Amino acid sequence: MRVLVTGATGFVGACLARRLVETGYDLHIMTRHDSNRWRIADLAGRLTEHGCDLRDAAMVESCVAAIEPEVVCHLATYGGFATQQGGREIVEANLLGTMNLVRSCEKSGVRLIINTGSSSEYGPKNHPLQEDDLPEPVGDYGVTKLAATLFCQSEAATRGVPVVTLRLFSPYGPWDDPRRLIPYAAAALLAGEPPHLASPDSVRDYVYIDDVLDCYMMLVEGRAQPAAGIYNVGSGRQSSIGEVVAELERLAGTGIGSLWGERAAARPEPTHWVADIARARDQLGWEPQVPLHEGLARTVAWLSRHLHLYRRK
Repeated sequence: MRVLVTGATGFVGACLARRLVETGYDLHIMTRHDSNRWRIADLAGRLTEHGCDLRDAAMVESCVAAIEPEVVCHLATYGGFATQQGGREIVEANLLGTMNLVRSCEKSGVRLIINTGSSSEYGPKNHPLQEDDLPEPVGDYGVTKLAATLFCQSEAATRGVPVVTLRLFSPYGPWDDPRRLIPYAAAALLAGEPPHLASPDSVRDYVYIDDVLDCYMMLVEGRAQPAAGIYNVGSGRQSSIGEVVAELERLAGTGIGSLWGERAAARPEPTHWVADIARARDQLGWEPQVPLHEGLARTVAWLSRHLHLYRRK
């Protein structure tokens, strides 16, 4: 089966590309000339790379027509980090890029488009986040991700485009971005340095990367037959950053500790942030299998073998 992945140089996209290659799929990826390929450098020759800017509708249409994918996994995004600023750039990447891709796929007749959403689409809530909650995103990133999701739903409803959205919460694990909490703190501790952190009270719903990939693969392989719509992909459990870092300190075994209050929070932090995963469990037959303590142990073990990739970034 021929599968197209966008965002294959990012964390989740690269891990999905690895899983697809290892499973034997005919994998095609779209990249820009300035994409950082450090996560997939060793996959050269095992996939087909196409230079394509999702913001260019004609280029995207030509590329999709040439590839003729059966399934498209759309993971390209911009603005998820506080350092990624610029409203126009975020709108063009997240909304315009999604529109160009989905419309090109509609013309080529793909079997399924898997759009990747974000828990940022919900905005602050005081209960487990459900797909039918009123979305109240804060900031350009959440607003544009929500707009992309709504566009996908509209195309599914009005044109019959086979598209579903997986709303990811906080994936973590091997190949995670060095700027994220878990790889940053773990890499610092393994290197004998105390990580400089903001507040231990912030909360997240951390979901291990293998569980996330399992959800994508169920859809790619046709083992789940989803209705067009939105599915939360999280652990269903909320953890504070303080709890996560304490476990990383234990796993690193250095006794160094962490320096709290040494870094300002990048954005306002919620006091409640956890996915309700009932819809994914009931309709897709998916639920996470890796508890946080095990996922963190796997991550630290992997980082200890690949520390050179993180200490230079």
